[in-house]
Amino acid sequence: MRCSWERRLVKVPLISLTTRIAASCETVFDLSCSIDLHLESTAQTREKAVAGRTSGLIGPGEEVTWEATHFGIRQRLTTRIVEYDRPRHFRDAMVDGAFARFDHDHHFEPTADEAGRETTIMTDTFDYTSPWGPLGRLADWLFLQRYMRRLLQKRNALIKTIAESGNAQRYLKR
Repeated sequence: MRCSWERRLVKVPLISLTTRIAASCETVFDLSCSIDLHLESTAQTREKAVAGRTSGLIGPGEEVTWEATHFGIRQRLTTRIVEYDRPRHFRDAMVDGAFARFDHDHHFEPTADEAGRETTIMTDTFDYTSPWGPLGRLADWLFLQRYMRRLLQKRNALIKTIAESGNAQRYLKR
C-alpha cells in the first residue's frame, strides 16, 4: 500500500468502505473469501471464475482468474491471496489484468451492538493504479473510481445480507 505523501504526489485512488454486520468475524471473513458469493454479487458483469480456485473458499496463496465484461469489453483478471490471517485480515493482489496494479485489503474487527450482540466491522481498502498513465488518471476522475466503489458496495451489501440472514452456509463450502 502506498504512503499518503506518495498517494498525493501521483494521485493514486484509494477506496475505503466500512460496513457493520450483525454476524461473527469468522462468518463475515469466510463469506468474503467465497468465490460463489463473489460471482453472485457481480452477475451484472457476467463474471465467471475460469482458472485457479473457481468455487468454494479461496485461501492463502491461492489464485483465481476472473472473466467479466466491463465497459463493453470482455476482460480477464488474476488475483492471488498474498496475506491471510483468518478471521482478522486477508489481502488479494492482482497478478495479471487490466490495472497497472492493485491490492485489496479486507479487515474484520469483532464488536458488539448496543444490546451486546456480536457484530463485525468489515473494512475494505482497494488501492490501485490505473493503466495508461495520465489517461488512466483521467479515467479514474471521470468514472473508474465511482464504478469500482459501486462494485465493492454491492458486494459488501450482499455479504451483509447473507451474513445477517443466517443462510451463510450455502456459500461456505470449502
